[in-house]
Amino acid sequence: MSIWVYPGSFDPVTNGHFDIISRSTKLCDKLIVAILKNNSKVSTFDFDERIDLLRKVLKDIPNVEIQIFEGLLANFVDEVGASAIIKGLRAVSDYEYELQMALLNKQLSPDVETIFMTANMEYSYLSSSIVKEVARYGGDVSGLVPDCIIEDITKKFSK
Repeated sequence: MSIWVYPGSFDPVTNGHFDIISRSTKLCDKLIVAILKNNSKVSTFDFDERIDLLRKVLKDIPNVEIQIFEGLLANFVDEVGASAIIKGLRAVSDYEYELQMALLNKQLSPDVETIFMTANMEYSYLSSSIVKEVARYGGDVSGLVPDCIIEDITKKFSK
């Protein structure tokens, strides 16, 4: 059984994330969407909220599991028995950073491959930061996040 890991903060999950997830699940038996617990980063959505948003978005995809991890990605991947890490690339700048991380992960866990998947062109500009910026100023996040979580995001920023 092939298990892949798709790591990220998902603060919040975007249509770009969903695109990578839905395409990845067609290539592996099980995809673990792994939310990084990074204590040095201030998140807008807490872990429970991010898990809830991901569950809503991924409810119709049977071979996805959501987990939280902290520490080294290579260690987490080894713990769950994954054979690959999937990383979405939007631009050349993403590639430069992700290549360094892939090489480090290969050093730490030689049997695990990193697979780069390019974002669909319509999502190549999209990030969680952009979604938060639009929502913070009362903009319409339709088309940026899955429809099923628009209300959740709008509520979060209307407080």
